[in-house]
Amino acid sequence: MDASRIRAVRRGAVAVVLVCAAVLLGGCSNPATSARKGGPTAQAALPLVANDLQDQYQKVIKEVLPSVVQIQAGQSLGSGVIYDDKGHVVTNAHVVGSEKTFRVTTARSEEPLAASLVYSYPEQDLAVIKLDKVPEGLRPAVFGGSDEVEAGQIVLAMGSPLGLSSSVTQGIVSGTGRTVSEPADDGSPGATIPNMVQTSAAINPGNSGGALVNLDGQVIGIPTLGATDPGVQGGAAPGIGFAIPASMVRTVAGQIIGTGKVTDSGRAALGVTVRTVVDDGYQPAGAAVVTVKAGGPAANAGLKAGDVITRLGDTAVGTTTELAEALAEKKPGEKIKVTYQRSGSRRTAEVTLGEQ
Repeated sequence: MDASRIRAVRRGAVAVVLVCAAVLLGGCSNPATSARKGGPTAQAALPLVANDLQDQYQKVIKEVLPSVVQIQAGQSLGSGVIYDDKGHVVTNAHVVGSEKTFRVTTARSEEPLAASLVYSYPEQDLAVIKLDKVPEGLRPAVFGGSDEVEAGQIVLAMGSPLGLSSSVTQGIVSGTGRTVSEPADDGSPGATIPNMVQTSAAINPGNSGGALVNLDGQVIGIPTLGATDPGVQGGAAPGIGFAIPASMVRTVAGQIIGTGKVTDSGRAALGVTVRTVVDDGYQPAGAAVVTVKAGGPAANAGLKAGDVITRLGDTAVGTTTELAEALAEKKPGEKIKVTYQRSGSRRTAEVTLGEQ
């Protein structure tokens, strides 16, 4: 299943503030308790539990929604999360695009606020912008720990889908540790992002850069991708979305705010540029090396332009995307066997991975 970038929506979309109604869930009472007690007490248990959950939803929404903003980047709209009380806002790199200045609408601002780009890091699809003037009462979000995220946890997605600001949807964490590749604007492979959080909370165009929040009011991820199903007309695969984990958001945003750029990505690299090649049957046959960085990991291991990488460790490589996904599972400094073809001959080399 492919994953497509949740695009920022066009400015023509109506920006309507939604009053978010919490979902009243049924069937949440303890069957054993109901059967044991019976009568009116058992009948009252169901609405009591449902009301408790509804109250928790509304409490989290009131706490976190003021920290989620709408970002206008040129003709497009996306979402962002207030990172600190100095006016820094974290969002997706594909939300800011090539723009340098932005209009930001907070939950409490009647008029959009001016903001400027601090730094964009497309490799992890994250960016930080900063409000030119920090308004009173700005409320930073609380970012949780990604290692505490587990499948089955209830989560809320907050953002501006289709330009509808301050929207909330609910779901669960469907999985963790997903590695997903985005398509670039020209359809070629874009960023490959490891350790993504998969969620069933509805994520639509304009949600990008918003907040995926647990019931403790902590941001556990930045919604970034929605899955597509090539076999379904329209392509959308409802109930499958992905968010960049909060730990990576803190790592990248902290470096950007502290130094103005990403100085330690933690992402492994070979030090090559590659393109996909096909065999005689026009099937993907490997990642052909186009350029090799002088003094880089691949160069030090003897790889040259024209070599075709077919395996990274135990993982077969047929395309540039597969190579990127295999590298996303590795760490800088790790030693890995690279299998490649040169002039029709199969060769191997041990490469000490560098950093992207």
